[in-house]
Amino acid sequence: MITRSSSGNIIVGLDIGTTKICAVVGELINGELEFRGVSMSTSTGLRKGVVVDIDATVESIKNALKRMEDTTGVEINAVYVGISGGHIKGFNSYGAVGIRGKEVTHVDVTSVIDSAKAVYVPLDREVLHVIPTGYVLDGQNGIRDPIGMIGVRLEANVYIITGAVTSVQNLLKCCEKAGIEVIDVVFEPLASAEAILTDDEKELGVAIVDIGGGTTDISLYKDGWLRYSSVLAVGGNHFTNDVAVGLRISVTEAERIKKSFGAAIVNMVDEKEEIDFVQAEQGRKILRRHLAEIIQPRTEELLGLIKEELVVCAGYDIASTGVVLTGGGSLLEGIDRMAEAVLGLPVRTGFPRGIAGCPEITGNPMYATGAGLVLYGFETDSNRGFYPDAFTGIFGKMKDWVAGIFR
Repeated sequence: MITRSSSGNIIVGLDIGTTKICAVVGELINGELEFRGVSMSTSTGLRKGVVVDIDATVESIKNALKRMEDTTGVEINAVYVGISGGHIKGFNSYGAVGIRGKEVTHVDVTSVIDSAKAVYVPLDREVLHVIPTGYVLDGQNGIRDPIGMIGVRLEANVYIITGAVTSVQNLLKCCEKAGIEVIDVVFEPLASAEAILTDDEKELGVAIVDIGGGTTDISLYKDGWLRYSSVLAVGGNHFTNDVAVGLRISVTEAERIKKSFGAAIVNMVDEKEEIDFVQAEQGRKILRRHLAEIIQPRTEELLGLIKEELVVCAGYDIASTGVVLTGGGSLLEGIDRMAEAVLGLPVRTGFPRGIAGCPEITGNPMYATGAGLVLYGFETDSNRGFYPDAFTGIFGKMKDWVAGIFR
């Protein structure tokens, strides 16, 4: 989610996740974007990316924004909302319009995208994004920007992302109850891609795997466009729960030792290395290899699911440059090495890049979505166009719906 101060020069990305709410602040200085800070608070009202407790989510949002306001002195009053979760679905579509031998204009491009999105969508779902994946003019394909070209028939291939209406309603309601105006909604993997991918990766083909607390988002890029996206209902919380059950400790303690000592591969850990943890309010010791023995099977399961998804969506044909891991789950020691072995593709960890003014953000993939949301806001404010007709329909409906609650 992104908020800005009344001056209009501040853009704040707020990533509302299952386990954390991360706020990232950017400022426009002489037309350039500089990042000023980041703050994080615990998220307690979501499960697998979906709101399950409105009051808890509202309180978590307020805490994150207050920390940011106290740190930066910025008054936050409007937001761009990032959205993800298992309810997000995507599919390909196609549209065409007649040009009659004239130059293609912005109106023509809008018309052909409107034609492509004129498809049946179930009543409980609404279109979030209509993303062009290529234009065809009089049979000539591979066109990225047809404006100014002359032709008779313009066609567009698009990728449509939809979400469950109720899930979006609940997220917007939480923002409104937290006293924040919603400016726009962004599918979070789109934002993450802006923060971590290079132009070459987008062009040649790459897969992004964002391992969050409750879900894992998979996105494929090729020829500069998003080609596919899906959400797996497995994330870092599953690793934490395995550790809690295996060691018979609290979830809080399990999360702590997972982050501090967890490893994806047992053979990476010294056989004699011990770690301290708390069990039944008493300090105890355990071999670190035992912790890795609990984590490794879950890592193999998650990577196996990712591989299956890449096979189903022809990801191996698209992701010629490999896989970029990001999100908090990518910090697990050794997960990149195991991913290369399981997926059979080059793997790197995706850190936010091109970020000026805040080294803390560039050093942690956990901030990729928040930083990407700030970049989205910058693109929007600069009128450079993040995606043509990227957000349609649902925002106006949902905003009116939420506003009606508080009249």
